Amino acid sequence: MPGITKEQIEALVGHQVNDLDIYLSAFTHRSYLNENRAFHLPHNERLEFLGDAVLELVATEYLYRNYPHSEGELTNFRSALVNYKKLSEIAGRLGLEKFLQMSRGEAKDTGRARQVILANVIEALIGALYLDAGYEPAAKFIEKEVLIELKDIIEHGSYLDPKSKLQELVQEKKGITPTYGVVSESGPDHDKVFVVAAFINTEEIGRGSGPSKQEGEIAAAEDALQKGNF
Repeated sequence: MPGITKEQIEALVGHQVNDLDIYLSAFTHRSYLNENRAFHLPHNERLEFLGDAVLELVATEYLYRNYPHSEGELTNFRSALVNYKKLSEIAGRLGLEKFLQMSRGEAKDTGRARQVILANVIEALIGALYLDAGYEPAAKFIEKEVLIELKDIIEHGSYLDPKSKLQELVQEKKGITPTYGVVSESGPDHDKVFVVAAFINTEEIGRGSGPSKQEGEIAAAEDALQKGNF
């Protein structure tokens, strides 16, 4: 297992550690137990479930108290803060990957699969901190490491998802709404890949792929925004 110490966790979360095992569990992916059946701790999915709720509560309260925006805008701000892509970036910044315990197969995953694993780890870490030290230390950690991203998100408009951004631009320039269509799909039911194109009328302006039609549409919108051919 990784050589993670009490001191490293304390430096990471900014608080005294009472139960090191709960943090070790937070860094344990389900797949690790398949290859290490004698490991004495559970995997991190229950901690992830708890940490997700704590993160959402802290972020929601902070937004409510500090931003006099509409419910819809606050929801967009929160979504931009706690989606798996942003959380995986934060996990990367914190260096959480070096502590992660997972199978050799999972360790080879890249792209979205790795991003989801890292996002889950930071949620599990928040859950562990909440159980070990309470709400206030967990909230302080979230404010320091997650909510710090909010200013940049708002200034750069990244709280708008790519489809919303593309729709605004296309409607502004062309007076119409872009549409999406599945170009192809492949793979077994549990691991499908959808290739989706974005269109203005019948003209293709972007193309992307993802594990669902929705994520394929987002990738197609991102491609269209990067190309700007509309």
